[in-house]
Amino acid sequence: MTAMQTFAEGALTLEQWQHVEALAGTLTPAQARWISGYFAGLDAGLLRAGAPAGTAAAPAVPQGRTLTILYGTETGNSRDLARALAAAASERGLSPQLADMADYKTRLLKDEQDLLVVVSTYGEGDPPQPAVGFFEFLEGKRAPKLDKVRFSVLSLGDSTYEKYCEAGKRIDRRLEELGASRIGDRVDCDIDYEEPAAAWSGIVIDRLAADLAAAAPSASGFAIPSAIPTAAAAPVHDKKNPFPATVIENISIVGRHSTKETRHVELDLAGSGLVYEPGDALGIAASNDPAVVAQLLEATGLSAEAPVPVRGETLTLAEALGSRFEVAIASPRFLDQWATLSGARELAELRAEDRTADRLLFLRGHHVVDIVRRYPVPGLNAEALVAGLRPLQPRLYSIASSLAAAPDEAHLTVAPVRYALHGEPRAGVASTQLADRIEIGDTLPVYIQHNPHFALPKNGAPIVMIGAGTGVAPYRGFLQEREATGAGGRSWLFFGERNFRSDFLYQTEWQGWLKEGVLSRMDVAFSRDRGQPKTYVQHRMLEQAKDLYAWLEEGAHLYVCGDEKSMARDVHETLIRIVAEQGRVDRDTAEAYVRNLASDHRYQRDVY
Repeated sequence: MTAMQTFAEGALTLEQWQHVEALAGTLTPAQARWISGYFAGLDAGLLRAGAPAGTAAAPAVPQGRTLTILYGTETGNSRDLARALAAAASERGLSPQLADMADYKTRLLKDEQDLLVVVSTYGEGDPPQPAVGFFEFLEGKRAPKLDKVRFSVLSLGDSTYEKYCEAGKRIDRRLEELGASRIGDRVDCDIDYEEPAAAWSGIVIDRLAADLAAAAPSASGFAIPSAIPTAAAAPVHDKKNPFPATVIENISIVGRHSTKETRHVELDLAGSGLVYEPGDALGIAASNDPAVVAQLLEATGLSAEAPVPVRGETLTLAEALGSRFEVAIASPRFLDQWATLSGARELAELRAEDRTADRLLFLRGHHVVDIVRRYPVPGLNAEALVAGLRPLQPRLYSIASSLAAAPDEAHLTVAPVRYALHGEPRAGVASTQLADRIEIGDTLPVYIQHNPHFALPKNGAPIVMIGAGTGVAPYRGFLQEREATGAGGRSWLFFGERNFRSDFLYQTEWQGWLKEGVLSRMDVAFSRDRGQPKTYVQHRMLEQAKDLYAWLEEGAHLYVCGDEKSMARDVHETLIRIVAEQGRVDRDTAEAYVRNLASDHRYQRDVY
């Protein structure tokens, strides 16, 4: 449930909440705190409605420092943590302003006083795509001195990458360089971030609340209300409480001679209360392949029935390995644990600070079972094994449908991940569960991961959709939405895959939309058609450079969905080249043009 829904269904009407949102977007941090105190006074009966705050009849509202909570997110985890942080701060009498780095007015930075930052790292040390503009400002020459600012950073990352939590580290370093002082030390979190994030939140809020109390010793018992009362809410299905959705369709959508697998999966959300917008993702609380669990049990010599404590409950080892822990990809945490347990010199040496690259290379070439087999530990017990494993994380898939067209359903486009390692077949967790182990009628625990940074324009503006393989999934949802709602606006699809005859995903649907005018244009690229040169979506973009640039000049929104390391990066470079050539400008100007598209939310990416 969004904040808007909570307020609209409780104390505020939808129209009132829209007014609040509009006003909030125009306020400085100081103004926001003033108005918060004003309404708190109204709530306490200490001010007359319509009377200006600060009149003789109004007692002083505690005046502490302003507090802004900034977040940068790619998948929504940082946003969710920032919202929880803001709620906790409000309960302690603070008046936080919550802002997405993608929308934050950087001119306000010089006026901040207390700043809490929650940011994730994307890929090899990059900031989340929507936050790139904020990073460029903060790390650029225009960034102001911040010697009056206090701050603390919570950094999210994945320790299997070399530049772990690098985005948060960059902000932490830069704020210090600009003269800001710390409220609390930066905390770096791996994919199981809940506990360290909660500890960091408690520390910084305790310090800020103590400062507020010290700044207002004569407040005569006046307190800002901890929360606005809302109507009782129905149980919410989210990441912590997923909904058991029934599988109602699960079919292959490639031809018999295709060199890859792609499946179309439909899930029934009836009764869940889950709602989504085109561009959102579905989170699946996947389970590990029982065959992989059996291999690990055999390699360790442990009993499947051995009891292990997991977050307050006792499970059998087989249950824990099946649904609670990552048992395939090894992490630095597991390497540390196994180096200690096995006493292996090679593993111990890989733990050195100057061996980061070697350590990650080793981990990418060895799954958990490979390490267990190579460095056996006699007398191992179940608790020692799971102590080194990371919690099993949900997998996110772009939703390939629209609720307006398919009420109470969510559709997915899934390509199973399969590869070989050490002469054995290996596979992705969720993708092969969907492909191999889920039948129609089975249930999957799911939730919605909202993605406001990959959404249809509200004004019917033209859209350009670029995707390869399963990256076409959200565009199916986009066009279903426009068709079902009658929304106007031109649309152009660039789609790439391997072979025309076997891999043209949803071909009849695109052609139907072309005929009906829902889809205005379509350019396709197939890289492995016999007798044809390898052609990718960026080649089609170059062929249509003049028209593509004209669409951008006319206000089109451009979307990219697919693999980051190849397709998305190539598309980005091609976009800059097109702008430079068609706009007859140099590269720096073209790069600035593309950055402006992103800052205006007209260049949006959903890449992985």
